[in-house]
Amino acid sequence: MSKEIPKAYEPAEYEEKIYDKWVQGGYFNPDNLHIESGAKQYAIMMPPPNVTGTLHMGHASMLAYQDLLVRFHRLQGERTLWLPGTDHAAIATQTKVEKIIKDEGTNRHALGREKFLERVREFAQQSHDTIVNQVKKMGSSCDWSREAYTLDEVRTKAVRSVFKMMYDDGLIYRGERIVNWCPRCHSTLADDEVEYKAQKAKLYTFRYDKNFPILISTTRPETKLGDTAVAVNPKDERYSQYIGQTFDVDFCGIRLKIKIIGDRHVDMEFGTGALGVTPAHSAVDWQMAEENDLPVVKVINEDGIIREGFGDFSGLEVKAARNLIIEKLQANGLVEKEEEIDNNLSVCYRCDTTVEPLPSLQWFIDVNKKIARLGDKSLKELSIDAVKTGVFGREKINIIPDRFEKTYFNWMENLKDWCISRQILFGHQVPVWYRNNSKIKNQNEKFDIETYVGVEAPEGEGWTQDTDTLDTWFSSGMWTFSTLANKAEDISIQDGKLHIDTADFKNFHPTSVLETGYDIIFFWVARMILMTTYAVQDIPFQDVYLHGLVLDDKGKKMSKSKGNVIDPLDMIPKYGTDATRLSLIIGSTPGNDLCLSEDKIAGFRNMANKLWNISRFIIMSSESLKEAKPPMGGLASRDVLTIADKWILTKFNILVRDVSNDLDNYRFSQAGERLREFTWNDLADWYLEVNKFEKTAEKNQIRLMLLRNLLKLWHPFMPFITEVIWEQFNDDVLMVSHWPESESYSIDENEGAQFEIIKEMIIAIRNARNENKVEPSKKVKAVVVTRDPKLIESQSALLQGLKTGIEEIEIIEKDSEPKDAIGIVVGDMKIYLLGAIDKDKEKARLAKEIENLERFVKSLESKLANEEFVARAPEAVVAREKATLETKQEELNALREQVERI
Repeated sequence: MSKEIPKAYEPAEYEEKIYDKWVQGGYFNPDNLHIESGAKQYAIMMPPPNVTGTLHMGHASMLAYQDLLVRFHRLQGERTLWLPGTDHAAIATQTKVEKIIKDEGTNRHALGREKFLERVREFAQQSHDTIVNQVKKMGSSCDWSREAYTLDEVRTKAVRSVFKMMYDDGLIYRGERIVNWCPRCHSTLADDEVEYKAQKAKLYTFRYDKNFPILISTTRPETKLGDTAVAVNPKDERYSQYIGQTFDVDFCGIRLKIKIIGDRHVDMEFGTGALGVTPAHSAVDWQMAEENDLPVVKVINEDGIIREGFGDFSGLEVKAARNLIIEKLQANGLVEKEEEIDNNLSVCYRCDTTVEPLPSLQWFIDVNKKIARLGDKSLKELSIDAVKTGVFGREKINIIPDRFEKTYFNWMENLKDWCISRQILFGHQVPVWYRNNSKIKNQNEKFDIETYVGVEAPEGEGWTQDTDTLDTWFSSGMWTFSTLANKAEDISIQDGKLHIDTADFKNFHPTSVLETGYDIIFFWVARMILMTTYAVQDIPFQDVYLHGLVLDDKGKKMSKSKGNVIDPLDMIPKYGTDATRLSLIIGSTPGNDLCLSEDKIAGFRNMANKLWNISRFIIMSSESLKEAKPPMGGLASRDVLTIADKWILTKFNILVRDVSNDLDNYRFSQAGERLREFTWNDLADWYLEVNKFEKTAEKNQIRLMLLRNLLKLWHPFMPFITEVIWEQFNDDVLMVSHWPESESYSIDENEGAQFEIIKEMIIAIRNARNENKVEPSKKVKAVVVTRDPKLIESQSALLQGLKTGIEEIEIIEKDSEPKDAIGIVVGDMKIYLLGAIDKDKEKARLAKEIENLERFVKSLESKLANEEFVARAPEAVVAREKATLETKQEELNALREQVERI
């Protein structure tokens, strides 16, 4: 007898020990494993969590999916790498620290650059340690020896190298263009870092002055101080005669020159159909200014204050300036009307401050410039080709689900030049240096600014580095290839592309799959494709799997203010990591949001307990666990197998095939459902129950073989409990064993069909007893009408033993319906249960049913006999009542006949 196994599985007693065993054994590092030469390479780069907070359910779902894939491919004998890392998340991290020091009564300006950055780094390190510990709690089998950080020395070398390449190719330039500006963060934001909040806003309709012939409408009167044109649709007959004219206007004491321009994009139905054009404070207006050679007048500064030179409005905050302008317009009778409309307010995605579009001198990437050495393609075109047709000899990138391809193309086709500079202290400092070589000529000072762009700082004195830092997405866009460099010296620029001289880069790039949330397809996925196709002239990954958001059980977004947050760090000690993971996997579908409740997690703890109990029964009922190792080919012959054995082996082989196929095609939930159905239903409820009545010598070997291989199938989903059970075999660790294949003792899928017949008979008998309210303890006789008496004879023990209440079976080949029997049809067989009916009780029951039905029929007949009802009620209602009466009369006749038979 095998050693005693605890009755209950307590996750907290095992999980930390198991994880330490994996780490100490070096099993997460593919270099430590004995992998066959020529094995496939499989790699996932973990989307780096921001060093700003703690693990939430979105992170947990990402880790569950990725660990599932990694463990699956590792078990298949592939050289598998899951590389972890964290993102410095420049704006978010700096904002967090600024809030902390504000509570301490200071700010970054008072601390100074170096002391402030020191505080940020301390915070980032503490947050990193917290995040890493939580990632480990999820059972993540990533290679910690290769951990990367977007702001470390190696990634810095990659960032500077790519910046220099792009600058030398003329793709990176510095210029003044309109950007999204956050007055709170004092930095630019990318278009997709701007969020929109629905709000009510006032739409004002007014004239600049009494002499201006056109009314305009706007929700932001304060920006009209910088208007240089009014745009109308050329087809609009109200205004066509004014197109091309310029008007001098006095707008609340500020002199403006307004040119009337035609633009076919102007909506004639919105407002007055005339738009004031403010090139400095609207991206759309900026484009109009470029197309019509309009001057640009900047009204609002970087603090959200009206600039000098605007009379009474200078120095006012935006809202105060708006109110004063409306007051002045109203005082002069220039306001035609005010109306409340639905409006989307642009806010910073980090601090919720209203974003101000304004012109600023920034660093940009030109996404439309053709690159001769890359087939005369632009960055935009390369990125589109990578997903549409494939590039550099690679197959196209697959986005799963494929409906997001349309989203990707739409965004990429409309991509504008990417502003990559940020006015914050924390992050990759722009690798550009300036030196001021001033000369005095004829009493006039002339400045000669020397610029240097490089990977390393220039030699010599007097150089000052650009104080801007780079957009975080610039560095994280290089994640798949920069992480495969071990040290800075591995990175160089050769032959017009970034060269990474490591075995990891040769083995694992492009990576196999990027698994991430659909909400960052623009933030990160698109930028990785753009940066990688340019820098290393390859795709970053072959597949992109997009998961959805994790919502509460009512489909609402989780938030602390709503009190509906489910914290994985609370669920793990309560229900175990395996149950938490399963709740995120089963029920999920690619690209769709997942509703989660604590009850769901508790339900999957039951699944873990079921697997524990099954394993405990099989192991403790085995004389020796050595019998688990030989393959099924070790059985003497096919003849030793019962039909139940053949059925379960057939089921298991199909399970291996289907689960493997599901995981190969990212059908995680379906694979988990198959495993749950087999484990709980086929194995526990049927095969192990059959074993109580079939005590053949081979049963122990079959059970152990099934258990060992079932643990392998479950391992990617529930790594901890499966590894704990596996330890009973005193074998190598489960996570580096081998994924099951069809056993050498092959089973034809049709061989288990006979047991399905027996199973259907048992289910039908149980259902018939239940429907006819036959007491469980009552024993009955079964008469079976069949063309295959041998099958029924051979399986009589099961038909009588598996909770059917049958004490005797009579087999006949010709149908002769016995009296007082419950009749059942299963396929081409008929089963009659004799002695199941208590005549007196059944008569009483039927009499009660007949009485109730007679009363109902009588009321319907009376209703239909009422001429007033028939005349007034709709025809459809009358027809429905007549049909109901006919049906109930038939049921009544059938019950009366049943009483007569009894």
